[in-house]
Amino acid sequence: MTRYQTFTPRTEIVFGDGLLERLHAYRGQRVGIVTDEFMAKSGPLDRVMSFLDGCEVKVFAEAIPEPPLATVSAGARLFADFRPDVVLALGGGSPIDAAKAILSVVRGMDPAHPIRLVAIPTTSGTGSEVTAFAVISDPANNRKFPLISPDLIPDVAILDPEFVRTAPPKVTADTGMDVITHAIEAVVAKGASNFTDAFAEKSLELAFAALPKAFDNGNDIAARDAMHQASCLAGMAFTEAGLGINHGLAHAIGGQFHLVHGRINAILLPHVIAWNAGLEDNAPETRETAARYARIAQRVGLDVPGTRAGVLALIRAIEALNARFGIPASLRGLGLDIGAYRRAIPDLAAAAFADACTAGNPRRPGLAELSMLLDRAGG
Repeated sequence: MTRYQTFTPRTEIVFGDGLLERLHAYRGQRVGIVTDEFMAKSGPLDRVMSFLDGCEVKVFAEAIPEPPLATVSAGARLFADFRPDVVLALGGGSPIDAAKAILSVVRGMDPAHPIRLVAIPTTSGTGSEVTAFAVISDPANNRKFPLISPDLIPDVAILDPEFVRTAPPKVTADTGMDVITHAIEAVVAKGASNFTDAFAEKSLELAFAALPKAFDNGNDIAARDAMHQASCLAGMAFTEAGLGINHGLAHAIGGQFHLVHGRINAILLPHVIAWNAGLEDNAPETRETAARYARIAQRVGLDVPGTRAGVLALIRAIEALNARFGIPASLRGLGLDIGAYRRAIPDLAAAAFADACTAGNPRRPGLAELSMLLDRAGG
């Protein structure tokens, strides 16, 4: 059994001025673009296409939130015949995740033909432009499940804050809280190391400072740039360190009730931190995790006179952000049918227990603990 850890960043990250000029490297090649209808009609696709002169381009603009298996199959059929040299993903987490899944199918059809993956995120949230994760849905069975493979990691990520300037405040908040959840889970995950901590803690430092500014003023390009980089840094951290039950539970809830992923994470986060840190039972195995949460609190400028106080300060800071952004304290506040939700808790707990993200959690939960957290988050 392997005991050592590795840290292997694989993505070329492009930032600064003149970002899209990086696309000139693909002149004369076949480029497949995966995006959604909004990006195709509102200008971002045209902007990207203007830098692909000399390329043969085919566009798949059918990506939708929580890309279903049918979308992946349709995109794979289109690109299998086209045989692209490059697949370019343009959009938020859903188009990028769709591109990853489509590309994995196409590569499997013709393993001898190399295809590079370039991601241009248009939201600051998932970090999908640098991660080994993609979340795909199976609507027929009300399931959402993560794909995890190093082969899903994009080769190039282009971080242009101009693409997120027009994101509405609600989207900015939901995706921003997803960034914060990614980074916090990465710090306490089983696979955390000094290397992943460096990325995750810098992400949190940027996000806690910049997210309120980006929410208040979408044209604050410095705040937008900071959040774009925070999202990417968190993605690099959790793709190596892992995540935890916050995401395991969120995937289960989202797959069943189709709520916004970032909002679910934001509502769950205070409950998960409290349980992982052992605030109620003070279990010995929670002490190191509690100390890590307190270190996060200190890193983002909160008052931390001691470990327990640091954990509580972090929880209160997250609750304050949620309140500022109009995110309710419970899932009930999202308009959820609470009766249907409570009846579903046994199935949700089982789905979260089986979720690949749950394995990275620092404290091992059973079905009873997951059910308790689901009950508390329900409100």
